[in-house]
Amino acid sequence: MTSKAGSPLIFRGVRAFDPSHGLDAIVDVVVEGDRVTRVGADAAKNLADVASARVYERAGALLFPGFIDLHAHVREPGQEYKEDIASGLRAAAAGGFTDICAMPNTKPVNDTRAITEMIVHRARAIGGTRLHPIGAITVGQRGESLTEMADLRDAGAVAVSDDGRCVTSSAVMRRALEYASTFDIPVIQHAEDHALTDGAQMHEGAISTKLGLRGWPRVAEDIIVARDVLLAEYTHAKYHLAHASTEGAVRILREAKSRGISVSAEVTPHHLLLTHEALLGYDTACKVNPPLREAHDIEALQRALADGTIDCIATDHAPHSSLEKECELAEAAPGLTGLELCVPLLLSLVEKKALTLARFVDALTRAPAKVVGLDMPQIKDGARADLVLVDPNEAWTVSAGALRSKGKNTPFMNREVKGRVRATIVAGEVVFDASASGAASS
Repeated sequence: MTSKAGSPLIFRGVRAFDPSHGLDAIVDVVVEGDRVTRVGADAAKNLADVASARVYERAGALLFPGFIDLHAHVREPGQEYKEDIASGLRAAAAGGFTDICAMPNTKPVNDTRAITEMIVHRARAIGGTRLHPIGAITVGQRGESLTEMADLRDAGAVAVSDDGRCVTSSAVMRRALEYASTFDIPVIQHAEDHALTDGAQMHEGAISTKLGLRGWPRVAEDIIVARDVLLAEYTHAKYHLAHASTEGAVRILREAKSRGISVSAEVTPHHLLLTHEALLGYDTACKVNPPLREAHDIEALQRALADGTIDCIATDHAPHSSLEKECELAEAAPGLTGLELCVPLLLSLVEKKALTLARFVDALTRAPAKVVGLDMPQIKDGARADLVLVDPNEAWTVSAGALRSKGKNTPFMNREVKGRVRATIVAGEVVFDASASGAASS
């Protein structure tokens, strides 16, 4: 759904919350064209064409800057039966995301200028949520020869990553950091020593032993993070850790930041909320990469997100079809869908006071924008109108029909959650409206 051409948007009596400049007030917010033009009490009162405006007025609603996801898989090209750019962008809009970054493990891998350009052009033609490709670090994600990062950047890539595969060679990782630093783009690492995880199905611990499954030790992540931090310090390059999952990784990141090393990190909602016990019963929806860990890892991750050691929240949206999930655990593909459930899942941590509302919003706006060099979304006069309206008290049940992603692979299916995105605005255009009738008033 898109807004009426030329018609203003009015958010009336919402709690506008933008920690980037200390905004937390019940106000009216007016959008004209692609810009926020007025913020304040009764800001819409003297609007000339108020009669033609589209009005959102919902008691208790929160208006945030648009969310940015650093880590999503949209599967196009090559695996469109799981997800394609169009369905992925619809899911992103429904989740409150105005920008998403697409990982390169497509088929073929996004390791050339031509593939990056195709993704950019396809997303622009579709419109709505903006898509920013992430190019591969190495050709074919094989961990050997570096890609032409200059071409990838010029075509629109905002970072490089071999996500799904770790760059295990120290020599290759050093060259990647040095090369990427000349273009001022971050290297995003999937931290996994594959020699320690061969054949692993889940976290190595009491539950893997009970289920008779090969376990993935947390040290397989910690070893790579420790090595990469040293390489980032040596090369003075930007290093970003994808989907942190262990207490050890947190400890290494905290120490690195205390020494001024240019490192950043993200954490997913599922690693903040679920432990390896979720796999009891061999639930393939809970098979993820890296795996769900133990309670003390969750506690460490929550503390690190709260104090800024972990910079960002990222969904690692990984849609799969039933072919990859309705099978034996050993044969199931890792990953779960995340774009549409991020808000309600993480608001539960805010409600429990494990995370402040300010840190929640910062981790989805300013922090990810800084990592990949995007414009920071803000709610203020003159800012680009990238906004998300959320009802934090609306309860709803997760169902296949409620999800716009092709992927229905989530362990939260059929559960009641609280907190719902009501509208998402990208550069002044309404790209998602939760109103069943499509009426302007929610």
